[in-house]
Amino acid sequence: MKVIKIGGGCLKDGQAANAIIKLIAKRGKGDIFVLSAFYGVTDILISGIEKALESEANIPLIINGLRTRHNHIIKILIQEERPKKQLSKSLRDVYRKLERYYYGINFTREATPRMQDMIATFGERISALILSKILLAKGLDASFVLPEELGIISDGKFMDATAVMDKTRQNLVAWMAANHGPQKILFVPGFYGVSEKGDITTYGRGGSDYSAAVVAAAAGASVLEIWKDTEGFMTADPDNISHCKLIPELTYEEAAELAYTGAGILHPRTVEPVRSANINIAIKNTYHPDARGSLITQNGITTPNIVKSVSYTVDVAVLKIYASGVGARYGILSQITESLARDGINIKSVVTSQTCISLLLSRKDIETGHKSIQKIKPSPYRKSVVIADVALVSIVGEGLHKNRGVAAKCFTAVSNANVNIEMISFGTSNAALYFLVKEKSLDRTIQALHSIFFDE
Repeated sequence: MKVIKIGGGCLKDGQAANAIIKLIAKRGKGDIFVLSAFYGVTDILISGIEKALESEANIPLIINGLRTRHNHIIKILIQEERPKKQLSKSLRDVYRKLERYYYGINFTREATPRMQDMIATFGERISALILSKILLAKGLDASFVLPEELGIISDGKFMDATAVMDKTRQNLVAWMAANHGPQKILFVPGFYGVSEKGDITTYGRGGSDYSAAVVAAAAGASVLEIWKDTEGFMTADPDNISHCKLIPELTYEEAAELAYTGAGILHPRTVEPVRSANINIAIKNTYHPDARGSLITQNGITTPNIVKSVSYTVDVAVLKIYASGVGARYGILSQITESLARDGINIKSVVTSQTCISLLLSRKDIETGHKSIQKIKPSPYRKSVVIADVALVSIVGEGLHKNRGVAAKCFTAVSNANVNIEMISFGTSNAALYFLVKEKSLDRTIQALHSIFFDE
């Protein structure tokens, strides 16, 4: 039995969804499909929260917009009137429930994390309902089950939950034994679980990959397949390097590092559950389902030059905090990180010297983070500076730190491209070397690195 994750990019419109349905009908019997929302729906749901707070009059517009978007897709997927009416009735009940939540937000004038998480899950609920009903209308044994019915237990943290694997495994194995069979096609909404108190809690944006890995590990799947509209992991971003190559095999560590630095193939947390269960992840292109794709395993193939890929992200900025004797004074770093944590700011990385603490934050958090540390009284630092025009570049490959000359080769290539390196982080991972460059130098940096490691 496979667990297969289908992302929103594969469900962007009716034609794409129709291709997926044909693929599922042909290959999906006995498997579990964990679904994302249809493309763009989660954004509508989340922006709808602010609109509902602004005015009660916005709420019917939100619901009608969602209904129209899904109806366009349904018209392409199903022509028979009777199953179409049955599906419309089921969706009407879902929209009514969602509408009540929006009115509740407007009435209370508050969007609690609990309510935000509940609303954000409706995209996945709707996509699972639609796909299961379409396949049922085609005569296949298809159904959907909600994570709360499966017993996918989370730690209860809103907007950033983690699955409690022991309890989830126990619940899911029992449900599967009673309800699943070799001909059945089962759909599960991704993106969320339920706490032991019964609260719906999401795994964060993009968390459907992680929830699919949770289901795969809990169900003891033979493999976790991620169905995408791309070939798999590549040696670079095709937007930067048109002649980049497919990476046929990676380790869990390499895949996690590439996901962290911007490769949008996987959510960075996806490898956590399947690594413990020793389940491989296969990236498959839905337009070329028999193509090789990328396979993520415990022990991937080592390439002659060690490096598997060059990756980057521009969602990064640096908060530099200057103070004398940072390394010798107790509690400075603690004060700073605690203040940021209280304001909900995630720290991507920390690099310290005797005179400066450099914090790597998401670019969207940098101004809030800067204001946060300014609230610390008395101030434990001399001055603080924000640097926002940077990009985080990484070279990724298992065993980088054990192989002499790889770092030198990397930095020589960057220097020869007339690019200055702003900051370096090396040794924290067995599979990645990170450094910062000015964003204006990013293209030259990526091209120089890809050339030295892959074009020779």
